Amino acid sequence: MSTSPRPDQPDEPDHRVSPARVAVVQCDAQVGVENRRRNVEHGLRLAARAADDGATLIVLPELCATGYTFATRAEAYEHAEEVPSGETVRAWESFARERGVHLVGGLAERDGARLYDTAVLVGPDGYVGHYRKTHLWNTEKLWFEPGDLGFPVFQTPIGRIGLLICWDIWFPEVPRLLAQQGADIICSVNNWVWTPPPLFDESGRCMASYLTMTAAHVNNVFIAAANRIGTDRDARFLGCSLIAGTNGWPLGEVAGPDEERILTADIDIVAARSAPVWNQLNDLIRDRRTDLYDPMLGYTLSPAAPR
Repeated sequence: MSTSPRPDQPDEPDHRVSPARVAVVQCDAQVGVENRRRNVEHGLRLAARAADDGATLIVLPELCATGYTFATRAEAYEHAEEVPSGETVRAWESFARERGVHLVGGLAERDGARLYDTAVLVGPDGYVGHYRKTHLWNTEKLWFEPGDLGFPVFQTPIGRIGLLICWDIWFPEVPRLLAQQGADIICSVNNWVWTPPPLFDESGRCMASYLTMTAAHVNNVFIAAANRIGTDRDARFLGCSLIAGTNGWPLGEVAGPDEERILTADIDIVAARSAPVWNQLNDLIRDRRTDLYDPMLGYTLSPAAPR
């Protein structure tokens, strides 16, 4: 859904410095080595639909190449591949080059004997970088190692892109550290699962949607959150994908829990660098009491960057 002015509003000059059409893809992926090719091809078919609609930054869900519910550690190894030399990343690179887009997707990464739940960013020039999930959910702890790359922010021609994965959004430090390093947009790849009820409020939104909106609001950053749908062995997934603006409110719809969807929003990515002024006396950036706490919360892997 576009964020362009309503028809009854006068057109305003377009002064966007880094215009982008962002798309989040909500789809299903099934575990099983025999399903891996189908998972990747189906994700790219949906990404192609988004690109046909003008998307320049496309976000796929967590583990969209492999499915989610592994039965054994050995099975998780069977599904995993090296980054960036593996078959899936090569397919994503080829798509991004051909279509001139940036693409984010999730897979199981093998690095020697270690496995990681990983999000990969590719662009028109090929592989850009990857992030390994820091906070592991439930049985993920039986297959994957906690991420060891910190919270990287990647410089791209369209802006600074940060990555997080699913359960990470429950930890407010993650989007804060990405924003403090200058991220203009955070791509959030997810497998939000059903948990004990209540799962949805009267509007049909789940808690993960609200956490995404809150993180965007308090950090003045765009967040494009792609979740999956369907069931995978004994797991069921919530949908509720969305694109949150820098004020936290969704740019368009929040997807339902059961539908395959592509949501889009037209934004100026680097607009996140303008500090929001709430009134004459308050704005988020100025009001932070860094005299009382470390401005980077003790994080030392990357320096803070101006926004």
